[in-house]
Amino acid sequence: MVIKELLSYVRPHRGILVVGGLLGLVGSAAGLAMPLLAKYVVDAFGQGGSIAGPLAGLTVAVVVGAVVSAGGNYLMERTGEGIVLGARRRLVDRLLRLRVADVDRLKPGDLLSRVTGDTTLLRAVLTNGIVNSIGAVFMLVGAVVMMAAMDGVLLLVTLLVVVVIGGMTALIMPRIQRAQQEAQTAVGDMGAVLDRALQAYRTVKASGAEDREIAVVGDAAERARDRGLQVAGWTSLAGVATWMAVQLAFLSVLAVGGSRVASGALAISSLIAFLLYLFYLVAPIGQLVEGAVQLQQGLAAMKRIKEIEDLPAEPVAVLAAAPAEAVEAPERAEPVGVRFEDVVFRYGEDRPAVHDGVTFEVPAGGLTALVGPSGAGKSTVFALLERFYDHQSGTILVDGRDIRDWPLAELRAALGYVEQDAPVLAGTLRENLLFAAPGAAEDELWSAIARTRLDDLVARLPEGLETPVGHRGVLLSGGERQRVAIARALLRKPRLLLLDEATSQLDAVNELRLREVIAEVATETTVLVIAHRLSTVTNAGRIVVMEGGGVRASGTHEELVGHDDLYRELAATQFLVS
Repeated sequence: MVIKELLSYVRPHRGILVVGGLLGLVGSAAGLAMPLLAKYVVDAFGQGGSIAGPLAGLTVAVVVGAVVSAGGNYLMERTGEGIVLGARRRLVDRLLRLRVADVDRLKPGDLLSRVTGDTTLLRAVLTNGIVNSIGAVFMLVGAVVMMAAMDGVLLLVTLLVVVVIGGMTALIMPRIQRAQQEAQTAVGDMGAVLDRALQAYRTVKASGAEDREIAVVGDAAERARDRGLQVAGWTSLAGVATWMAVQLAFLSVLAVGGSRVASGALAISSLIAFLLYLFYLVAPIGQLVEGAVQLQQGLAAMKRIKEIEDLPAEPVAVLAAAPAEAVEAPERAEPVGVRFEDVVFRYGEDRPAVHDGVTFEVPAGGLTALVGPSGAGKSTVFALLERFYDHQSGTILVDGRDIRDWPLAELRAALGYVEQDAPVLAGTLRENLLFAAPGAAEDELWSAIARTRLDDLVARLPEGLETPVGHRGVLLSGGERQRVAIARALLRKPRLLLLDEATSQLDAVNELRLREVIAEVATETTVLVIAHRLSTVTNAGRIVVMEGGGVRASGTHEELVGHDDLYRELAATQFLVS
């Protein structure tokens, strides 16, 4: 099954591979002719005849073999790069369509290793490994046929030695595959550990933890080295077995052949040609062993790639059927309402329930807020609405339709989502603002900039909207990243805007301005806000108080202050009530 998957990467390139393989066979045929031509040269010397013809033939065979083999090798390398490109595109396509739940439990560094390192291993096995092995088989069969024509006894001696050593080599191959898979896993683990340190680079520096993290990455690198040494050890053993096979065959043929020459049963020129063909077996046998080793490495890489491809993905057909312009929300889309009815959700079967019978309603249009202590399940509401996760029981209605009945692309096109940490991608400010709505007009872009008070930032940046913002937006402040994320969501013209702690990194002045923006947007669409800072949502039409995975109260700010102890306590700690 794994081999079938491995060959699926070759199928689009089989035409070029056939041409490259034929060129390799022609080169091999030219090589096979050389010992026979050398025999004619020796016979010509012994008979006192002219050697010009045999030497000319030998020269032509050398030149033709070299040129044709070089052309075949170029085609193989070119095809190899095409296979790697196809494998990487296919794997990245799969990675970006995986369910959020699966990506959350995977290590980013290990995923990068699969896209870069594991796909590179496919090139060797699918080009040089397979095609060179075919050429090696042709050369091996051809040499054996020629050796059989010269002396059957010497051929049997040769084959006996080669078969015995070949059997020993075959026993080594499964060990190479296991060792290679462990080595690639160790490299992925090292990448994951390094990625962890780089993602929290400033925290590492501020904590004085450089030495500790260097030691952790170093330990992972040592484990990768140890696994690599295992691969090298088994591979070297396979190479030594090949070398021993040829050397023992040479000694055996020399002993038996010498006695047959002495007895007159074999001509000296035939023994020389036979020995030359025996040395010609070194290359094809070596290529077959190398091809077998590469096959084991490719199978190990394919297993790791297959682990990702076998993970369930979001509906590709729905996403693929919706072009970018179709996913855009319409100009005057009506706001949608949301209703949770007795929703139960947990992040795993062995995990406690995050939502345990959650019921509340968000009316279409206006501002609704979710408040409550950390761990109450507020952010999980947004994850369920975006269908990053699916709830186990209960009903979630969006615009009166069960959320599972919405095509995924259509559902997400109706939502604008600002995450709590407001991620900004490497690239220019313009690219970040247009990330969710690449087809937005220039006036719409500037309107969103003005509404989120980013005018000053654009004016201050040296290249305006074309200024790169650095990896993860490192050149922007926390508040600026938050406003960029909000502007990005507004450009999507959402029917439901989800704001997770949208003002957590803003100063008092910018918070006040953003509250005005939220109030303005709430007149056009539905806005659902998660807020720990209650001053942001005191004017909300409805506030839902969550605690312990459930809803304990809902109402306006004044109503909740009057009859809910938890909300009153939260408001008092923020000096909103006495």
